[in-house]
Amino acid sequence: MLLRYFYDEKLAHASYLVGCQATGEAIVIDPARDVTPYLKTAQAEGLTVVAAAETHIHADFVSGAREMGAKHKATLYVSGEGGPDWSYAYVSEENGHQLKHCLVKDGDRFNIGRLEFEVLHTPGHTPESVSFLLTDRGGGADRPIGIFTGDFVFVGDVGRPDLLEKAVGLAGTAMEGARLMFQSLQRFKRLDEYVQIWPAHGAGSACGKALGAVPSSTVGYEKRFNWALSFNDEPSFVDALLAGQPEPPTYFPRMKQVNREGPALLADLPAPEWIEGTVVAVVGSLVQRGATVIDTRTSPAFAAGHVEGTINLPYNRSFTSWAGWLVDDERPLYVMGEADQLPGIVRDMRAIGIDRIAGTIEASAMWSGAQSGVAGLQSYPEVTPADIAGKVSEGEVVVVDVRSGAEWEEGRIPGARHILLGTLPQRIHEVPADKPVLVQCRTGMRSAIAAGILQAHGITNIMNLQGGIVRWREEGLPIAK
Repeated sequence: MLLRYFYDEKLAHASYLVGCQATGEAIVIDPARDVTPYLKTAQAEGLTVVAAAETHIHADFVSGAREMGAKHKATLYVSGEGGPDWSYAYVSEENGHQLKHCLVKDGDRFNIGRLEFEVLHTPGHTPESVSFLLTDRGGGADRPIGIFTGDFVFVGDVGRPDLLEKAVGLAGTAMEGARLMFQSLQRFKRLDEYVQIWPAHGAGSACGKALGAVPSSTVGYEKRFNWALSFNDEPSFVDALLAGQPEPPTYFPRMKQVNREGPALLADLPAPEWIEGTVVAVVGSLVQRGATVIDTRTSPAFAAGHVEGTINLPYNRSFTSWAGWLVDDERPLYVMGEADQLPGIVRDMRAIGIDRIAGTIEASAMWSGAQSGVAGLQSYPEVTPADIAGKVSEGEVVVVDVRSGAEWEEGRIPGARHILLGTLPQRIHEVPADKPVLVQCRTGMRSAIAAGILQAHGITNIMNLQGGIVRWREEGLPIAK
């Protein structure tokens, strides 16, 4: 048996290639949209990918299952649990022909070569959620070596049951999901303690609230140290599971719909146009015509000088998440960045279904602090707590805190207004324009993004707090609760 682990740091998404070396067949579990890495790895190992399996309809990234089935003729093993509202609509017809697929239910078994997969219905995170117990029959084993848990059990956490209610608007599903999760976990606890756990997400995912950064675990370890498995009564578990869940990103409902109905195949997407010319003039013209232009340079570079109306999403580990929160895919969309990064930027945006990228623009050497006075460019200052504390205490500036709700409850700058960064474009009207605005987060990174959004919406007298509330605390300045 061969097992390979793939991890997308920007999405905190884990997927797996499992191969039977005796027969040369392989399967991908919870594939990402770009399936090329699985195919290349399989080929290098002398394997052919003949199947793909999904643990549930994902909400945080575009699945590669349709890509595997339609383009690479893989058999799809997807959940047949949860009822018609949670069925995979696209598998039944593909250009007039059915994709090769099997709707699996609790207790079903299927084989990839000499590898046996047993299906467990594990609802809670979603009604259709299933897990796959793997037994290496080719190696002579008669007991499972591990379980692909999807978003059911993570290292140190379990899947949140409130997404359908908070993100999709299905009232009452959070409580029901939490109860189902408790029941599913009782079954999980009966598995052999040595069984390995291979989840679909790691630390940083919004699909839970306390995911660990270790890629795998065992049933026995999680029974001892996973907070969610310490409960023996359902009411206490339900209360604890529903408490303190982070705000779900606004793009999650769209991802659910895309993955249920079937995403576009990558080969069918038009290539973005390569935009040439003087950057300031070209980008300024695009903005004036109503386009969204994403500037992916670092926040300090953007603060020093950027084209009026552009939005800054630095190309780092948080890029994909904030793109999902903040990018309006209905408007013409252009992306500006370093030439060698642009293909990766396009790939990462498509990973969450941002497909309508009209063009890409290279960020040229003209972007420097010395150019901030060029016509058509804006800038904003970054200030230290010592610089601004006096004006804050006198009420001479408006403080906008863009952290999460949980962070806000832990303590805040006195007089601050709380607007979660991901909701800022819809709540611009709550930011007064008659005073200077100080934007603030934990360390100054999210607030830098907020500064660009505010400027793009015409609120230009803004400052970003360097070091955020962490530095504010360190300098002994007051905190309200």
